[in-house]
Amino acid sequence: MKARGSLLLLAGLAVVAGPALCLQEGADGLRGAEIRISRAAGPITVDGDLGDAGWLGAGRVETFYETNPGDNLPPKVRTVGRLAYDGRHLYAALECDDPEPGKIRAPFAQRDVLGGGTDYAGIILDTRNDGRTAILFVANPRGVQYDAVTDDGNEDSSPDFHWEAAAKITPTGWNLEIRIPFSSLRYDRADPQTWGILLYRNRPRDFRYQMFSARLPRGRNCFICSENVLTGLEGLPPGGHLVVAPYATASEETLPRADGTGSVARPVEPDGGLDVKWTPSAGVALDGTFNPDFSQIESDTARIGVNERFALFYPEKRPFFLEGVDLLSTPVQAVYTRSVTSPRWGLRGTGKRGGTSWTALVAEDRGGGSVILPGPNGSGLAAQDFRSLDFVGRVRRDVGRSFASFLVTAKEMPGSASNRVLGPDFRLNLSETDSVTGQLLWSWSETPDRPERAAEWDGRSLSGHGADVWWSHTTETWDWGLEYKDFSDGFRADLGFVPQVGFREGYGELGRTFRPTGFVSRVRVFAFADSLADREGELLSQVVASAVRLETKYNGSVLLELRNERIRAGTELLSRRRLVYGVGAVPSRFFAGIAIDGAIGEEIDFEGSRTGKGGWFAASVVFRPGDHLRLDLSGEVRWMDVDLPDGRSPRLFTAHVERMNATWTLTARAWVRVIGQYVGAWQAPELYPTDVEAESGSFSASALLGYRLNWQSVVFLGYGDARTLSEDGGLPPESRQLFLKVSYAFQR
Repeated sequence: MKARGSLLLLAGLAVVAGPALCLQEGADGLRGAEIRISRAAGPITVDGDLGDAGWLGAGRVETFYETNPGDNLPPKVRTVGRLAYDGRHLYAALECDDPEPGKIRAPFAQRDVLGGGTDYAGIILDTRNDGRTAILFVANPRGVQYDAVTDDGNEDSSPDFHWEAAAKITPTGWNLEIRIPFSSLRYDRADPQTWGILLYRNRPRDFRYQMFSARLPRGRNCFICSENVLTGLEGLPPGGHLVVAPYATASEETLPRADGTGSVARPVEPDGGLDVKWTPSAGVALDGTFNPDFSQIESDTARIGVNERFALFYPEKRPFFLEGVDLLSTPVQAVYTRSVTSPRWGLRGTGKRGGTSWTALVAEDRGGGSVILPGPNGSGLAAQDFRSLDFVGRVRRDVGRSFASFLVTAKEMPGSASNRVLGPDFRLNLSETDSVTGQLLWSWSETPDRPERAAEWDGRSLSGHGADVWWSHTTETWDWGLEYKDFSDGFRADLGFVPQVGFREGYGELGRTFRPTGFVSRVRVFAFADSLADREGELLSQVVASAVRLETKYNGSVLLELRNERIRAGTELLSRRRLVYGVGAVPSRFFAGIAIDGAIGEEIDFEGSRTGKGGWFAASVVFRPGDHLRLDLSGEVRWMDVDLPDGRSPRLFTAHVERMNATWTLTARAWVRVIGQYVGAWQAPELYPTDVEAESGSFSASALLGYRLNWQSVVFLGYGDARTLSEDGGLPPESRQLFLKVSYAFQR
């Protein structure tokens, strides 16, 4: 397809998407039965005891469906839900019967660390009533909370909402109580309210049994759209909630002396900052932060960067950037908040009125991170050692389960340097089985005048477009998808994660699903093909693969892919054939998770433009020796033996990473966490066309004692240690840090 024609097609889809949305089936035609909620008859104490007066006469939900492994069958165990509310809170209770209470899996854990191998229950709440986006509020039998935003099945557990949960194990099963302040939710001003809701229970035994209060038909291209309709909410608070959370920190850093004779401790550095959240109305939240501190955020899992062509992605974990996180998700990842490395201050607004949702974020970044320099067949990084003013805004109009949206981002840098991106995106649900999503963006850039940092940073002007459109078809037995991408050479998204530009790509996939009985509960056989070329039509990569994925007992899965690839390395188009595999399971309470992934076969040396043999292997295991201790052990190794003209195949490189995360959870609010990880690589310098280190390595360790009273009232005491491999093979200290953080949330 010619570039002009493809762009006109994408632009046409974006323009006509709005009117066309009205043609799709309304979400109400897909929904489950109505559930009516009433005001609590008395007070409710959240303690796991369901005998409170407030539960008398509360609406009961007694109909549940087993959606996995069964196909909307009557569940093997009884679950009863109850719903009520008062002037400030929504209440939910679930009574979960279990004929074998001794087999209930209920470990203590940190918030959001549950997994499919744990018993838990709760509600999925769609306050926007759009049948597409909702918030999960679930907890396990110890009261350990998990919350997440789900956008038609794409689940993000990064945001933390303010709510309470308590549970109690009984002789016949376990009970759960949940209390959610209305101030934690976003909803329209309507009175009465109509929301969507699903009551949910997860019970892992020989299989992972999942039970919902509504049928979830297989083959439907949406999840939240099957929700029950929640009615009866009247007189809800209009907003006006204010949270002010100041914090104070103190840290001491120890660094090695310049002459190598020991180390020296810097003076203790006190610091402080402020987080503010105000909800002027029930549908609008305003967040502000000054000098935010993220010292308690868990370190990123180390990644191997040897023989990688493109920048590596790391997820966002910082609380300020997570309000309304679903509104920042688009087909092209034009927003990647981790590109704002060190904000001095930030302001964020998020709201919804009727079918229109919006979010806007502005922050001053002190710099210190890196900017991605994308290309057709690889990307580079340039250090941003200067400040910038960053802005992101998106508005979305929902019609049924479809929407049309518009995104704007801007990064203003010293001098006249800038990067600005804007354009529409949409999702069009044609039926229960077919949907089309797409995005078309334009960018205009003036690069910084810093040629010592990057060749293209010489003050030049760049402009271009980026487009992505995807058609998905899903039924109970068959599924297929088609995707087309078109990115010009001059497109840049400095506030996003777009490491590749200057290409056109076509992708297609076809799958067939079988559902046997026995050890294997689901088999999907599929094939896919992908072709990617630069703007002149020269092939960059081509993949043809056949694969099978199995779902088994013990929450298990098996993936096998046979790939035939052609990939450009330098000026050469090289072939690679390999087997990609993956195995995972949650076999027991002690072995709470096992995963093995990897690839084996032919490999490509992208720097030397040659082939060889190699692969990668990654494994992780989660042990739970008791209800309080969790041990996460993981590791990965990559290797390659290069083919030389004389017939030899010596080892080109071996790279590896090992990580240990041990968490002792004293209560649902207090924990101790210790993390240690090592990243190392061995390379053969004589086999590389450029200078490389023969051996490199780094070690980092951290320990954290944490106590969380609520979402922003916290105390953290931590220690960090970073070391780098020396020439003599030792690991001398590079830096050590001891820090204390205290934050308290004042609420009105």
